[in-house]
Amino acid sequence: LEQDLRIAVKNKTLSLHYQAQTDNSGAVIGAEVLLRWNHPVRGLVSPLEFIPIAEETGLIEELGYWVIEKACHQILQWSAEPATSGLRLAVNVSAHQFRLDDFATAVERILARTGASPNRLMLELTESVVLADLDNAMQKMRALKQLGVAFSMDDFGTGYSSLAYLSRLPLDELKIDRSFVARLPGSKNDEVIARMVISMGRNLGLSVLAEGVETDGQMDALRRYGCHAYQGFLIARPSPIEEFLLLIQKK
Repeated sequence: LEQDLRIAVKNKTLSLHYQAQTDNSGAVIGAEVLLRWNHPVRGLVSPLEFIPIAEETGLIEELGYWVIEKACHQILQWSAEPATSGLRLAVNVSAHQFRLDDFATAVERILARTGASPNRLMLELTESVVLADLDNAMQKMRALKQLGVAFSMDDFGTGYSSLAYLSRLPLDELKIDRSFVARLPGSKNDEVIARMVISMGRNLGLSVLAEGVETDGQMDALRRYGCHAYQGFLIARPSPIEEFLLLIQKK
């Protein structure tokens, strides 16, 4: 599988799917790009299977930058159409890639090379990635923030969730982890956590997006708590770009 992945990365035969993100009115505000690998023999290989291999072998560096560049090309294409010019694209950044010394410089070069608006690119980081070296992380984030790139704290609530570091980071968004959304409504503990994250985001001037929204009950509960945006199967499954564009037309 590792050998096949090396070939796929070299030949750029992996693809991107797009999962829509909506606001409280139901309007699509953007999407998260998700890697997909359709193996010629095995068929679809789960990212849970091939991403760890990419990280262990160092392939994640080339793969990660390829994803960011593809996303930037898409942002540029969308900028020419009124229906899509305001959409943002979120890209999850791996720990290995973010720790590279030249990460911020590499992203800046991709933006310059593609001509994409930095204001439409959102990079998603997990708490553990940022806290592994907080000062270094802040330096990279601020450099990209000056260009207009936005940042989202992914899987929020599963780690430290401390105001002490959150107030220092140039974040734009918190994403409520799907594990807390799954048992809403009904779970008192998860309700408390969801409310806490939304309140924390509001107090810090950040948008809050709930991921893994799969039922009307979950959506209704999150709206009552004051959540700003949503992502999950209730809205749309990850899909190729053609299907994503059809979804926008319907919305």
